[in-house]
Amino acid sequence: MTADDPTARRWHWRTLDTAAGGLALDLGLYAVSAVFAAITAVTSTLLPHRAWGAVAAVGYLVAALAVVVQLLLRRRTPTSRLAGLPARWTVTALTWVSTALLPLIWQSVERTAGRTDRAQEEVLVVEHAGARLVEHGTPYLGPDAIAALPPGEQLLGYTPYQPGMALFGLPRALIDTWWTDSRVWFAVGTALALAVAVLALRGKPAANQKTGTGNRRDSALLRGVQAATVLPICALTLATGGDDLPVLALCLLALALAAAERPGAAGIAVGLAGALKLFAWPVALVLIVWGLTRRAGTRVAAGAIGLPVAALVPALLVDRDALVENVLRFPLGHGLVTSPAQSPFPGYLIASALPAGRIIAAALLVAVGLAIAVRLALRPPRTAVTTALICGYGLLAAIALMPTTRFGYLLYPLALLTWAPALHRPTDESAVPALGELSGRATSA
Repeated sequence: MTADDPTARRWHWRTLDTAAGGLALDLGLYAVSAVFAAITAVTSTLLPHRAWGAVAAVGYLVAALAVVVQLLLRRRTPTSRLAGLPARWTVTALTWVSTALLPLIWQSVERTAGRTDRAQEEVLVVEHAGARLVEHGTPYLGPDAIAALPPGEQLLGYTPYQPGMALFGLPRALIDTWWTDSRVWFAVGTALALAVAVLALRGKPAANQKTGTGNRRDSALLRGVQAATVLPICALTLATGGDDLPVLALCLLALALAAAERPGAAGIAVGLAGALKLFAWPVALVLIVWGLTRRAGTRVAAGAIGLPVAALVPALLVDRDALVENVLRFPLGHGLVTSPAQSPFPGYLIASALPAGRIIAAALLVAVGLAIAVRLALRPPRTAVTTALICGYGLLAAIALMPTTRFGYLLYPLALLTWAPALHRPTDESAVPALGELSGRATSA
């Protein structure tokens, strides 16, 4: 296979994704994840991560062994139901329980019992925001209040999220027990959004069932769900911090609703995500452009823009300075303290190593944004598949070039790009393309 042979490249990805009925890639996913979790358990400097790895490594290993059994059954009886798609869904669900929900609950129980090393800082931040929302009507502390905190606590005084995120901290503000840990409610929100997304996609007319199109679409959907649940970067994030997962799940739901030709509902879903975190706003903008190609831009924008604005208004009315300090100044690096979100991506390396590096990194980020805007203006996305690809690659470029970012943010582009094949309409072609084929089309376009 040559580097400039897109046909061969598409064939390679389709072969990898469908080998042994998808079980070969399942085995690779779980085996590599088991190694990652084991290494995390031994080497991570973050105690919540080490605790996650100790539990998740066993869960991934059991899943890998289950797939080995499925492969043996398939080899002996190719039509065995225990090696088919429903069985793969079952293994995926049990793996998510054992690698995300089980360590989450375990850490929540130990934290309630007094352990102070069983949650990342964002869990505390969200719960404090929920308590402030109940007491003061805003989840944010003003700059004077943050300055009055001891230097070591000023970082935790910031809430760099949209106001809606504080809702996940409300249960803890009412009662102190393991099930009011904000991660538990992140998991509930994630599971509900993904369940509705799966129902929306599986509820689409499954034309050409005799040719297997419906089965291929469901297989692509399973792969997308795996990327948002059992992929280590997602399972680890949910178990130890979790605030990104409901945002991601709502974005995936919005794209699923777009694929189901429900633009108004898609706007509401991405608007809910945008009311939680800024990462959803680029997805909302691309979805609005998609809506314009359907003469439904207003319906998409009503939810995509209206819900985040509605969430901001109460906080703006209660304390405008606190809102600006937390939502604008701190994320832009102009707060009283700087964000610890630093991973060795190009944007961070440029900002820290070159003269005027932050300006250069910001200029590159703006250039990427302008390039995407031009692409949207000249060739607006007309399908949910193209919308997901633009969002995925756009966020990947943004994360790479942001001066302040985290490795964990990669869960957004990875999940969005893997989700794209599941959004393919079965009536458009006789087969659902694999991720590599979609990427090849985007590149050739």
